[in-house]
Formats: sequence, structure tokens, C-alpha cells
Amino acid sequence: MKIIVQKAFLIFTLFCTGIITSCMENNHSSEKTTTKKSTTAKDQKGKYAVVNGLKVYYEIHGQGQPLVLLHGGGSSISSTFGVILPDLAEKHKVIAIDLQAHGHTADRTSPLSFEQDAKDVVELLKQLKISQANFFGFSNGGNTALQIAMTHPTLIRKLILGSVFYHPSGIHPEIFQSFKSVTSADMPPQLKEAYLREAPDTSKLSSLTPKLMSRLLTFKGFDEKAISLISAPTLIFSGNNDVATMEHTLKPSRLLPQAQLIVLPGGHGTYIGEVTAAKADSDLPSISVKLINEFLQ
Repeated sequence: MKIIVQKAFLIFTLFCTGIITSCMENNHSSEKTTTKKSTTAKDQKGKYAVVNGLKVYYEIHGQGQPLVLLHGGGSSISSTFGVILPDLAEKHKVIAIDLQAHGHTADRTSPLSFEQDAKDVVELLKQLKISQANFFGFSNGGNTALQIAMTHPTLIRKLILGSVFYHPSGIHPEIFQSFKSVTSADMPPQLKEAYLREAPDTSKLSSLTPKLMSRLLTFKGFDEKAISLISAPTLIFSGNNDVATMEHTLKPSRLLPQAQLIVLPGGHGTYIGEVTAAKADSDLPSISVKLINEFLQ
């Protein structure tokens, strides 16, 4: 099925969490979002820690082995993982983090980078006295998780990558080109509402888009040899109409020595119920949680 590119959603197709809608098949374009209650910061009391000079917001849910959740670009804990977080917390100690300039976490004057996000996550876990954890990174958060796996391999027990793109060449060309012209006006309303509800300074909304686009347009990609040295067991999720091409999605599953690949129907985040990609009454998020729990056992 030919991929539909809609500018209003392109801005968050890749750097954002659920731009699945921009990559959905024609016959799914009119579906409603899921009605399943999601966990948001309004429902749960989060905490703050000063990390590398930045006041970083995080939430801890449940008990068990630590599972770190890293959201997509332009998103937050609630908009990326809100649907599946309660179910994950039934079996794991979920540590969900709002990264720089996202959700409840403020911004720095410096550009966004996967390297800095990785440093922030590593430092926060150090403060929480967590020496090893499972990681689930979605979209941009997947790149941050990859960065951590390459630079701090002993911190990773098992790795889950959702809709990851380790090199810009793996993004559908028409989507990548759109990054040069999108503005904050193109942000999906669900993500804009989440930002205005959660951000410590909502006036920063207009500056978020150019910073996100700059990170994507200047991203040189990760070295394939470095990826191949990641020894942690890895589970890779993708939608069959995702931001990255299927050819690109297959590559890390072959590069990583202990990788498994799961391709589910839908686009960028459908399988976890990401707020802009969720389908009404879909069983996909529940299926994904079961697959995650089985993998992490």
C-alpha cells in the first residue's frame, strides 16, 4: 500500500512519537484514537532530579527489575507510553523519563542531541543507584537507547527498540525532505495539547520544532560496526507502515548479534498506542506488552 505523507503529521513522523498517521494506509485514515485510559503525570506524582545542570522529570511505577522508558521526539512519557505503562508496571519497576525540552523537563540553551540525552539518562540512573536495567526506547528514544548501549554496555541488561532509525538514509525520502520546512503549526494537536499541559514553560513550544528538526537534519547516523558490538539481547518493534523503510528496519536485526524483530500492522507507534497513532479498541498494545514481558523474563 502506498505510503501517504501528510505535512501536518510529517513534522512528528520521525522525531516525534506517533506520526504513524502520516504513514498509515488509506483505509485506516478515518479511525478514532483508542479510548483506553492512559497514565499521565496528572494521574501520577512524578519527581525531579538535577541532572547535568538540568531539572529532569521522571516517574517510577511498579516493582521488579528496572525498565527504563525513553519517549519519542516532540512527545513525553504520557503521549508515547501512556497506554502501555500501567500494564508494564504490573511486572516491572518502570522508570519513565521526560528528556530535555520534553514533557515536564525544561530545555537547555544548547542543541538537542542523542549523546546529551544518553548522558542525562545515565546520570539519572546513577543518582537512583541503578547499575543495570532493561531499556525501551521509541523512535528518537530508540536512538538514545542505542547510544547508551554503545557507550555504557554494562548498564543494559536487555534492549527494546521501537521504530528506530539508526541512520537518516533509512527514513523514507519524502518524510526526510519535509523536515526542512515544517513548523510548530504542523504539530499534531494531541502532542501540542500534551506539551501545553506539561511543559514548565509553554512559551518554548515555538522553539521546540526547529531544535528537533535540526537534530534530525544534522544526525550523521551510528556506525554499523559499533552497533554490531552491542551484546545485549535486543527486541526490535516496527509497524509495517513505519517512518523507516522496511529494508532499514531489517539491518539492525541482522547487525545486532542477539536481535529479534517483530513487525506489526500499522505505523509509527500503533503497536504501543502512542497518542497520535492509536487505533480504537486495538489489541496491539496488549499484544506488545505480552511480547515485551516474555522477552524480558
